[in-house]
Parts: sequence; structure tokens; C-alpha cells
Amino acid sequence: MLINKTHYDVPSKLDGGKPIRIFVIAPSVPAYPNAKFPAFLVDSEIYQVTGPVERFAGQIASHGYVVACPSSYHEFQGPEAIPYDTEGTDRGNRFKIEKEIAAYDEDAALAIDLLCSLNNCNGRIASTGMCLGGHLAFRAAFDPRVLSSFCFFATDIHSATLGKGKNDNSLARVRNGELTGNGELVMVFGKQDTHVPREGRDLIRKTLEDANVTVTFLEVQAQHAFIRDEESKGRWDAALTRSMFTFMMEVFERTISRDLGERVAGNDKIEHVC
Repeated sequence: MLINKTHYDVPSKLDGGKPIRIFVIAPSVPAYPNAKFPAFLVDSEIYQVTGPVERFAGQIASHGYVVACPSSYHEFQGPEAIPYDTEGTDRGNRFKIEKEIAAYDEDAALAIDLLCSLNNCNGRIASTGMCLGGHLAFRAAFDPRVLSSFCFFATDIHSATLGKGKNDNSLARVRNGELTGNGELVMVFGKQDTHVPREGRDLIRKTLEDANVTVTFLEVQAQHAFIRDEESKGRWDAALTRSMFTFMMEVFERTISRDLGERVAGNDKIEHVC
């Protein structure tokens, strides 16, 4: 399916109205001008919407989804991508902990609002992202409009160090039951990921399962940033990325491409059979 790309500059409320640029990549079906599609919120790494992020979003859009990619650091700079070099990495990591948690959440809400307002969106929303974006996709799952989330190597959840003051409340909100019964969640981590050690992965898994969140937790033989097809510092695994993308699309085809109606409690008892 062909795609096209545009952008919207949406005023924020927490930054004195300073706009956030949200890139939108959508299916292009000229013979069907009134077509409507489910949608994705794709959150980026600390480098904003780079080539790898745009290509990742474009692959999703070509499967028949409207995709919104917010520029995470509109409070500090323009929407241009941050280079994958030492200075860019330092800048992105600095912005990551200078930005307020509430501002990250507002960005997600603004992007979802935008998607829901588009004529080619049917209002069924999912979220995904990598690195910082994996954490932001995790937080987007608290929004009841988000029906499923697929988070790649989400950083800082286990340590509660995202945002100004390094005291984000992602796991605290899970413990409070804010994700229970609120869609489906998939967490993917690399076993060799030095950003999220085993103890951190164990904490995230236990917290989600103790809170009865509908979660699939995957640990694969890979390092951090293994799906980044450029400047991955030797960590890109194309074959594994293809497998994970296929799994992600299965989850989203099941959760947002089909309307299964309201979930009926009591129909999930598993019979023990051989």
C-alpha cells in the first residue's frame, strides 16, 4: 500500500502554547478518498523522528494504518532529528531528564487527539516505540483510547528515572491498577541490553503480572536498539527485527484492526487438558 507524509503543528498547554510538530504517515488509496484506518502512535528515541523511526512508521502505515510521530523535545529545539553522534546522544539524554513527565503525557494526548480528529482515522488506536519511545508507548497505554501497546526495549521504567527529577510514576501507576483491564501490552527486551539489566526486566515483569495486566513479555537474544537500521553501533539484527515486526502486526491486527466488541468477564477460564 502506498503512503504519504505530512505534519501538523499542534499548540501545547504546558509550554505556553509552544507547538509540537506531529508527523503523520498514512495510507494513500486515491480511488477510495473516504477510506478510514486504525491508527498508531509511534514514539521515538532520544533523537526525535530520525530516518530509522520514519522508516519504521512507514512500514506500519503501508499495512493500512495512520501513524503519528510526535517530536518529543519541542520545548528545547525544533522538530529536526538529533544526530546519532556523541553530542547528539548527550543532548538527547539531557533533554530526556529535563522534560516534565506531565509534558510527555500531554504530547501523547495531543497526538491521539490529532489522530482521532483525522477524516481517515476510525478512532481505534495503538501505540509503539523504541528506547525512550518504548517507555512513552508504555505510558500511552494508560490512556483508555489506546487498545494495545508494543514497547521495544523501554528505558527507565525499572529505575523510575524518566523526566525532570528522575521520579516518574510508571510502575506506581501499574501497581495502582491503572493498566488492569486496559487493553493488551507487549514488552520486548534484549537479554544483552545494558540499559535494562535482568533485575530491571524482572521488576517490570513482576509488577505487570502482579497487577493482572494483560501482558506478553519477551526477552530475545539481542542488544539495545536492535531494530534500529542505521547508526545502531553494531547492534542491528535485521532478521530478528523482521520477526518482531511480524509479531507486532499480529497483535495490532487482532486488537485494533478488528472490532471484537466489549470483553465479557468470565469467559477466560482455561480448562486443563492433555
